[in-house]
Amino acid sequence: MDKQPASIFNDVIGPVMRGPSSSHVAAAARIGKLGRQMVKGNLKEVIVEFDPKGSLATTYHGHGSDMGLVGGLLDYEPQDSRLTNSVAIAREEGLDVSFHVVDYEADHPNTYKMTLISDRGEKVQTTSISTGGGMIQYEDIEGFEVNIAGDFYESLIFIKDSMCADEIVKYIENKEYEIDYINKSLKDEKVLINIKGAKPLSNKIVEEIEGKEEVLNVMSLSPVLPIMSRKNCEVPFINAEEMLKVGKEKNLKLWELAVLYESARGNISEEEVFEKMKEIVTLMDQSIESGLKGTDYEDRILGPQSHKIEETQRAGKLVPGNVLNRVISSITSMMEVKSSMGVIVAAPTAGSCGGLPGTIIGATRELGLSIEDATRAMLAAGIIGLFIAEHATFAAEVGGCQVECGAGSGMAAGGLVELMAGSATEGVDAASIALQNIMGMVCDPVADRVEVPCLGKNVMAGANAIACANMALAGFDKVIPLDETIESMYKVGHMLPSELRCTGYGGLSITKTAQRIYKDMN
Repeated sequence: MDKQPASIFNDVIGPVMRGPSSSHVAAAARIGKLGRQMVKGNLKEVIVEFDPKGSLATTYHGHGSDMGLVGGLLDYEPQDSRLTNSVAIAREEGLDVSFHVVDYEADHPNTYKMTLISDRGEKVQTTSISTGGGMIQYEDIEGFEVNIAGDFYESLIFIKDSMCADEIVKYIENKEYEIDYINKSLKDEKVLINIKGAKPLSNKIVEEIEGKEEVLNVMSLSPVLPIMSRKNCEVPFINAEEMLKVGKEKNLKLWELAVLYESARGNISEEEVFEKMKEIVTLMDQSIESGLKGTDYEDRILGPQSHKIEETQRAGKLVPGNVLNRVISSITSMMEVKSSMGVIVAAPTAGSCGGLPGTIIGATRELGLSIEDATRAMLAAGIIGLFIAEHATFAAEVGGCQVECGAGSGMAAGGLVELMAGSATEGVDAASIALQNIMGMVCDPVADRVEVPCLGKNVMAGANAIACANMALAGFDKVIPLDETIESMYKVGHMLPSELRCTGYGGLSITKTAQRIYKDMN
């Protein structure tokens, strides 16, 4: 199967969700939603195992992986209001989900090993990972190697022996079903045929396949991502250097290049791309507004504070800087909505959900600009983030906070340049300078809550973005091109010790005060 290009709406701006972490809550919900489709009966028991050397072993409860996964197993969307109480609801409905720490040498820090048991006696074992920013991948089902990210309709056909596999494929092809990919996986004498397409196999075809003597089981999975993938998906560029060449040839702004890319990637019109982003920006704006009115949630470290910036500014006690102060207020507001389990957009992640939206929307409000201006800026930010998704990661468990708040800062810098009518080159340069400034930033949340020092890092991301946008607009030399900066950032992330990559084993996480807060909250 061809590697699918990243999507702005899949990988960068989204998902719409509740909870403290997209890598934990939203990704876990998507893993759960796919998992529940792997049995035909009702789920009765799910056993979840985490490797002790990974991130989930220590953070799965504080970061909300448990409620996200159980919510997905109950078929809730990541933004569903019931997500917060999903564990209790599952218990009431007779679904027993247990979490265990078991040493199995996982290759990825966000690995879920699950055993799914239904009331029909079905038992399915799976391995999946959260890859960052709400994106996922199933790697193993019943011992067969798979690559399922939730961006296709999937038909999984388990066959007794390999000699029958080709016959099954020919049978489906004769039904004139449009197949994007056919992947085969072997285990002993058995075969798994994984058929990927833009539409599901009809119930009739599935029933006919299940009726064949050589077929052991058929699983039908629906996609969980907003933008589906397809065979021979071609995009106009895949890095910043290529993008700027296209922009120069076609005389396009940064936001127009984003629209051009996502239209090709998602096979949707350019108008649809713009309107979809406008809907997301409107939701972001509403989240900030609700946060400024005050939030209430017991299980968090920080209470509502975002209102203090505007109040103190009116009293004349703040360092002057109206745009910056509005940005700080907006970022803080968004983070408070996230921490109170309100609806937010992970942009690029939930842990960094304040930096980018708060900067763009805060600046838009202070400058008296329109929602359409903010949409264009967010599209510009999205295309910067796309290169990070494509060539690095948004998972702090893999690369530290430089790939979350740092990435958000680089994206916000590019968006601000667009907001100020700068060129595509200036937007890309601003993003590179911003990322260079945050290289090596560690992820060390206090008490497994994505609040401290996350709030301050989001605010710093906004301030850095403003400074770097102004530097680029003024013609400062970025020295290192964006593509090289992203590559270097990714390498630095892998050099960070695991203790500084969202495990709770280093940095502020292990201070005396942090340990006391953890004890008080648990």
